[in-house]
Amino acid sequence: MERKVEQKDVVDFCKARWFVYAWSEIYGWLANSWDYGPYGSLLKENIKNLWIKEFVQKKPDMMLLDSSILLNPKVWEASWHVGGFSDPLIDDKNTKERFRADKLLEDLIEKLWEKNNDLLSKYNLPNLIPESWSLEKQTEVMRWEKVKNPNTWNPWDWSDCKKFNLMYKTFQWVTEDSTATVYLRPETAQWIFINFSNIARTSRRKIPFGVAQVWKAFRNEITPGNFIFRTREFEQMEIEYFCEPGTDLALHKEWKENCMNFLIETLWIKKENLRFRDHEKDELSHYSLATTDIEYKYPFGFWELWGIADRTDFDLKSHMTHSKQDMSYFDPVNNKKFIPYVIEPSVWLTRLLLATLFDAYTIEESEEWERIYLKLDPKVAPIKVWVLPVIKKIWDEAKKIFSQLSQDFQCEYDEVWSIGKRYARFDEIWTPFCVTIDSNNLENWNVTVRFRDSMEQVIVWIDELNEFLRKKM
Repeated sequence: MERKVEQKDVVDFCKARWFVYAWSEIYGWLANSWDYGPYGSLLKENIKNLWIKEFVQKKPDMMLLDSSILLNPKVWEASWHVGGFSDPLIDDKNTKERFRADKLLEDLIEKLWEKNNDLLSKYNLPNLIPESWSLEKQTEVMRWEKVKNPNTWNPWDWSDCKKFNLMYKTFQWVTEDSTATVYLRPETAQWIFINFSNIARTSRRKIPFGVAQVWKAFRNEITPGNFIFRTREFEQMEIEYFCEPGTDLALHKEWKENCMNFLIETLWIKKENLRFRDHEKDELSHYSLATTDIEYKYPFGFWELWGIADRTDFDLKSHMTHSKQDMSYFDPVNNKKFIPYVIEPSVWLTRLLLATLFDAYTIEESEEWERIYLKLDPKVAPIKVWVLPVIKKIWDEAKKIFSQLSQDFQCEYDEVWSIGKRYARFDEIWTPFCVTIDSNNLENWNVTVRFRDSMEQVIVWIDELNEFLRKKM
């Protein structure tokens, strides 16, 4: 019988099984910062490479970009990040602690549940999405509902709600003044927009076409948490798909389905744990004509996993205005010039990794035993093949077989403990195949291949081992 998975189960597993470590732990840790261990790094790279394969390699209208972390700060002024990329923050006057007002209000709405209609009428609210409320309205509800400090649970004494910019500021050159100010990027999209003319000219692609990028981004989140779900340093996988105005809504719908299919068919995430949530008109970003989130059912509730937005021509127009450079596109087929609209599917790689871990983590229990393992697709699993010599005198030959296999697969070599214990350990991280080497088989130039799912074992000739596993993979 399978037991319900809690967040603590996965967090403990990740720390104990080489997936995620606390960052700079020997110095007391830096709050909500994480390093990815040997298996976590491989799992993350597998997910990233599968995304690139699906959305770049297999599509003739897609390209990949790799851009820098720092940009001319004028880019962020043009994109409204300097003035508008912010969260609503509120201070507890007693403790001097600072919180995201919209998140505290979301908790309030969740607790009130059946009384939410009363909340709507009492404060004349447009909806139950605090992020879309005005700062004044967020302050009003926080005070009159006497929302408590989540750390102390003491009665409210809240300041006015204010906007707090999320960008990390640093300095270029030797001086530290406003003329030398630059920002660590809070997203990866703007590099694609400012390079649009270069890409269109040098690639000679006709619209519609898309540009993808995978890179780190940085946000000075005031309330990071839930393990690696919301962190200040993260990796984004973003696509900007340029199209002719008027075709955007149909393409938005198509990209929604493409992203959902990737989650279900490629990463094996359970369909029942995923859902679409279309943004209401009053919560759409200023640049968006339509936005849909794919939400995943984490142990702490349904939360955004993947956002698919119709950004219209806002970004290209804005950069065109600020840079005085022409960002339009000339269609040689129809002999017309226009500023493209853009569909943006954007997912945090680290958040996608977490969803994959939660979905794959399995606990089977009976009165006599408990079995814990990750139920991963072989192409996602961090280690594909484990090489296991049975006795010490054949270690050298076993290492040669490891070298042969590692030409084609991510392998691991292990000569410690009994075979039974080693099998159990490799099953736990869902390694598809174990190659066991003993003296009797080795004399005939054979090895035993054990299949993780069925526990079946077959004898395979060493010269054919790589091809055998490639077909089974």
